[in-house]
Amino acid sequence: MEDFWNNRYKEKEFAYGTSPNVFFKNTIDKLNIEGTLLLPAEGEGRNAVYAAKKGLNVLAFDISEEGKNKAMELARSEHVEIDYRVGELNQLNLKKNSFDALALIYAHFAANEKDKLHKDLAKLIKPNGYLILEGFSVNNLELREKNPNVGGPANREMLYSKQEIKQTFIDFEIIELEETQIELKEGSFHNGLASVIRFIGKKNA
Repeated sequence: MEDFWNNRYKEKEFAYGTSPNVFFKNTIDKLNIEGTLLLPAEGEGRNAVYAAKKGLNVLAFDISEEGKNKAMELARSEHVEIDYRVGELNQLNLKKNSFDALALIYAHFAANEKDKLHKDLAKLIKPNGYLILEGFSVNNLELREKNPNVGGPANREMLYSKQEIKQTFIDFEIIELEETQIELKEGSFHNGLASVIRFIGKKNA
């Protein structure tokens, strides 16, 4: 997968654009989130840079060195600083209960790793901290068959469902949890009608 993402991100154009994800942006603004934010699988940095412009202290990571290069380029152009690391979660030595918020924006993981990874990420959020998630739902497969440009994994096990969210993030108060269809317009690889899961959770104290 590292080679796949490096190949996608090494092009001059930003694969998913430079504007932040709409749900992420609206949630950050609506909740007036402050402090520290963790962004796993952050790619080319569009969400990290927006959060930094809002005054958040951002730590982002991804397995792609090319993704980091693009993210740092974007941060420089927007005159903000972000802490961006390359590697897997278990290589980063992050402390439990150390982030005010964590956002998973189209962060899809291998089926055999997903549950543990999600639970390990949840442990990094402070009590009363927020988890923000938008990702493709299991029902996106049908839409993807009609329009491959909408993007997302072809493997059902890598996709999200509302039930899975409830079971995985059991220590979170559900502020918002819905499955909905949206018209994606994010760069070259997220275009068209998509079925997504949107989740905002607040970690129990």
